[in-house]
Amino acid sequence: MKHLLILIVAAALYLHFYPNEEVTALYNDGKQVLLEGFSEFSDTKVRLKADKVYTDLESELGSFSEKEIERLKVITSSRHVVKEYYFSICKTEQRDIVFHITNQKKVCGVISRYANLL
Repeated sequence: MKHLLILIVAAALYLHFYPNEEVTALYNDGKQVLLEGFSEFSDTKVRLKADKVYTDLESELGSFSEKEIERLKVITSSRHVVKEYYFSICKTEQRDIVFHITNQKKVCGVISRYANLL
């Protein structure tokens, strides 16, 4: 056990005084993955439930085509996808080729009501 501790200390000293780019990059990537995992796990803020957008639009689904409903289900599959759609389509006023313009405005309108929860 004593030899293992000496080996760990020697490796730490070596990496401290003679840094290696590949090892540093690996360490930073691993650290970033862990921090993201912990922040996602320990997030205590109130967040948007992804299917809330779908349930708010259920009364208006009669004007949506089958293709548009399937696209809406994909968008509301997770909070991350809703957030990505909001910032890439709704905020930039870019057209989503699947939705009709009025239906896209409805979807973006509902998502924008919950934008502070994304």
